[in-house]
This record gives sequence, C-alpha cells and structure tokens, in this order.
Amino acid sequence: MNNIPADILPSRQRAWGWLGLRLLLVAVCCTLVGWGVWRETLTRQLDQLGQQAHQHAEFYRLSLESLLTRNASLPRVITLEDRLKKLLEAPLDARARSEANAYLLKVKKGADISETFLMDKGGLTLAASNYQLPESFVGASYAYRPYFRDAMQKGLGIFYGIGATTGYPGYFLTAPIEDKGKKIGAATVKISLEDFEAAMIRSGDKIFLADAEGVIFLASVAQWKYRSLTPLEPEVLARIADSRQYRDQRISPLGIALPVQDKPQLIRLALPDGAPQDYLVQSVGTGPLGWSIVLLTPTRQERQNALLAGGAAGLAAAFSLLVVIFFRLHIRRYNERRQAAVALRQAHGDLERRIAERTADLRATNASLEEKIETLKTTENILRETRDGAVQAGKLAVLGQMAAGISHEVNQPLTALHTFTENAMHLLERGELDEVRENLGLIRQMAERMGHLVGEIKRFARKPPQERQSVRVADVVDQVLMLVEARRRSVGARIDVSGVAGELRVRADPQRLEQVLVNLLLNALDAVAAADERNIAVSACAAESGVDIIVRDSGPGIAETALPHMFEPFFTTKPAGSGLGLGLAISRMIATELGGDLQVWNRDGGGAEFIVRLERV
Repeated sequence: MNNIPADILPSRQRAWGWLGLRLLLVAVCCTLVGWGVWRETLTRQLDQLGQQAHQHAEFYRLSLESLLTRNASLPRVITLEDRLKKLLEAPLDARARSEANAYLLKVKKGADISETFLMDKGGLTLAASNYQLPESFVGASYAYRPYFRDAMQKGLGIFYGIGATTGYPGYFLTAPIEDKGKKIGAATVKISLEDFEAAMIRSGDKIFLADAEGVIFLASVAQWKYRSLTPLEPEVLARIADSRQYRDQRISPLGIALPVQDKPQLIRLALPDGAPQDYLVQSVGTGPLGWSIVLLTPTRQERQNALLAGGAAGLAAAFSLLVVIFFRLHIRRYNERRQAAVALRQAHGDLERRIAERTADLRATNASLEEKIETLKTTENILRETRDGAVQAGKLAVLGQMAAGISHEVNQPLTALHTFTENAMHLLERGELDEVRENLGLIRQMAERMGHLVGEIKRFARKPPQERQSVRVADVVDQVLMLVEARRRSVGARIDVSGVAGELRVRADPQRLEQVLVNLLLNALDAVAAADERNIAVSACAAESGVDIIVRDSGPGIAETALPHMFEPFFTTKPAGSGLGLGLAISRMIATELGGDLQVWNRDGGGAEFIVRLERV
C-alpha cells in the first residue's frame, strides 16, 4: 500500500461506498418486489379457494335439500289412507291396528325411509312400521315433541332430533289427519341422515351442520358433534331438554370462534387431530329449520404457493438488477479505456439497436394481431356455444323449479292407482263386476295421465334443433299450461287464456317459444303468490308488426328502479336462493333469435305485463 499514490485511495473508497449503496438499494427493491408478488399471489389464491369452497358447500347444500324434499309430501299422502282413519276411530280394534301396521310397513319399504308411525290427537302412538320390533313406537306418547305440536296447531311439523325410543337421530315430518274438519290424529315420517353424514366423513372435508341455535348435530369430526358454536342461553337449553331433541347429550361450547356467515372468513384454530393452522371458513344456510353448513378449508398450500412465488420474484428481480449493475460497471470501465473507439461503435450500435427494436416491435405487433384474430374467432365460437347452452340450461333451471310440483303430479296418480287397485280387488271378491270395470277404467285414466305428463316433460327438456316453422299459438299455450299446472295449484292462482285467438300462428321454434312462456308464467305465479287476488291472463292478438303474446298478472308490479334492469343477466328481485336471474335474460335472447322482442312494464291498474312480439305467418 505504500506504493499506491495518495490521491487514488479516496477514489477507491468512494467507489466501494457507491457499490455498497447500490447493493443495499438492490436488496430493498428485491424485498419489495417479492413482498408485492407474495401479497398479490396470496390474495388471488385465497379468492380462488373461497370460490371453490363456496361451490363445495353449495354441493353439500343441494345434496341435503334434495334428500329432505324427496319425501316432503309423503306425510300428507299417508293421511289420506282410510285404514289409518279407521284405527283412529276404533283404537281398540285389533284388525284395524293390524291393517294400519301393515300399511305403514309397506310405505316404509316402498319409500325407503327410516320409520313411519300414527298418533292419535293426544300424541299416543297407535301403529308404526316397526310394530314387530322390540323398540316399537306403538304405545309411546310423543305429545311433547315439537313436530306433533306443530302439526296439530299449524298443519305441518318439521323437527330433527335423536329418537326418544330407538336412540337413532332423524328428520321428522308430521302432517295432521282430519275428519269432518277436525284433527283426529297425525302421521309422522322419519328420515335418516346417517348416509349423508357418512358421505361427509368419507369426503375428508372438515365440515359440519349446525341448527338455528348453533348446536352441531352432523359433523365429519366426531369430537364436534353435539357441541355448540357459542354458549347457549338457559332458556334455549331448557327448550332443548323439554323436547328431548338431543336426548341425554350434554351440549357444551366448542371453545373456538367459528363465524356462521355467508362470505368466507379466515381464522386460525387447532382441530382435535392437528396443530393450529389457518382455515378458510365458508357457511351456507339450508333447510326449513334454519340450519347452517360450515366448511373449513386449510390454506397451507395456498400460502406456500404465494411464498414460493414471492421468493422467486425477489430472486428474479435481484438477478436482473445485478446483471444491470454488472454491465453498467463493465461498460463504464470499457469507456474509460477506449473512449474514442467506443464512441464510434456506440453510434453504430445505437443505429443497429434501433433497427432491431423497430423490427422486433413490428414482429411483435404482427404476432399480437394474429393472436387477437384467432382469439376473436375462438371467442365467437365460445359465445355461440355458450348461448345455445344457456338456453338449454334455462330450460333445465325451469324444470328444477317445477320438480316439486312434478313429484306431486306423479305421486298423486300413484296413490290413486294404489287405492283403485285395492278397491277393485275388494269389489272382485264381492262379485260386483260393474264397479270393478269402473275402477279399472279409472286406473287406465291415471296411467294415461302419468304417461302424458312424463312425455311432455321429456319433450320440454330435450334440446331441439334450431329451426323456425309455423306454430299455432293456442297449441303452445296449452302445452305451457300443463307444464306449470302443479305450480299454479300450489299458488292457488287462476290463469285465463280466453284471449288467445284459436287460429293465430307465428313463425318460431315451438320448444323455444314454450321455454319463454314457461319462464313468464312461473314469474307471474311467483308475483301473485302473496297477493289477495291471484289472477293471470294470457292473450294473443295480431298487431301491425306481427303477433303480440301478452302475459298479465295481478301482483304488486315491478319497482320502478328495477324495470330498466329486468333483462340483465343475474339481476333478480326474488329473495336469495330463489333464482339466478337468468330466466328473463334467456327469454329475451330467445325472442330476439326468433326475430321478435320481449318487453315489460307495469299496468295502470296494478301488476306487470310482459309482451312477446313475433313474426306472423
């Protein structure tokens, strides 16, 4: 060092100082880049996980509601059986009890349910499907059960709890039996949810069902069962004890904060079988009793992915900045040694670089343009396929709304067939051949009715070829009335079609026109369901520009703020869970494709009015 000139040492120290400062700035920039990428990746990953968790929870909800509603009308069907009424009128009649027991056992096997039983007006069980078993319900009183009290007071009792006699939990549905306007007893159907709980356990998901009070009654984690999400009030515990809903189970708080709300929440907790970790909690409501399905999804993988992405981004940024610094130092040293030569080469290099950049820009622009053209073609194909799929999906959505009514339409003829068949057998034994012939004729009518109904539903659900033809409006209206008949009877509405001209024809696809009118009539039935006057009018008349098919209702009408948005996809004025808001959007799309239009406004006298305008033949 003694041979180094004194003026060189400060210069070298400054150079090392600048280098250290640059390295510090590089480290700060790389840390910020890595943190930003980590944050953005984690947010995106958690959003995707939340969507998946919501879809998963919705799958469980739909599966459970399908199981609960499958036999929802069975108690009311059972109450129509004369053998049960005979036993209620003569409780000590051994033959009547034997026939009632045999009928309830047959219903249990035919409907594949857990149990069914008959109670008198005091809650005493007179007959049951398990009459021959040691744990038979016969002779037991269930007057204290809420499902019995609700059935006798409100007309329908729904309850979930552990069986007081068998000790097996189940979902109870009870309907009263009436004779001359008086309730003389009640019929109860018990549905087991053990298969649903077993499916939850086999899935490997951390999921449970809680009732309206926050008591967990189904869970994939055994230690959570019959625990409450929050400490229960004394009156709630007393009500559960009085109804013996959970029998001898001691309801204690779970000890961890699990929010029950619609939007996903991040919480950190320790499950009984693991260490503390972060979970995404997704809750959805289900069932008529205010239940909640709560799904816990671990976020460890998403956090690891975000950490890896942030680390990789930080390292990439560090490598890029170090490469830049290295080349800048190298160029600076090179310029100091060969400044003159570098100036000439720099000018030449700048020219070549600009030419190369311009060429690269042109190539990139051409490639981008070709890619956009291909993307546009692909998008047009996807849009075309999606549009056709949306129309078919709309038909299937309408079929889903009519599922409960169709089930009732099929179950009612089946019950009638059963009754007429038994009557025919008894009449045949007594030799009353004329009455037997009459019963057989009624059986044939019921079978033809069921076949006609199933044929129409299959024809409506089938995806037809898209072609326009001459269609008689009155025929389409007749088919649509049959498809919505079950919903009309459940609402108690009147549909007037006297304004449909008999020979009026339009150019359309009959199945797609049926879908539009089914959507409009179902919306009209929903609109008048809570009204004092439940009237709907369907008319068709010739107009200057074609044929107008008009659907009017006597409901409260449409809010002025909602009218401009009625045909927007996913816009709906119905309560949450009652519709996706696609029916009117798809209906207008179909009307447009058929060369027409669909409009809506409020009538001066009250109610809404929809007009489908099509080309006249």
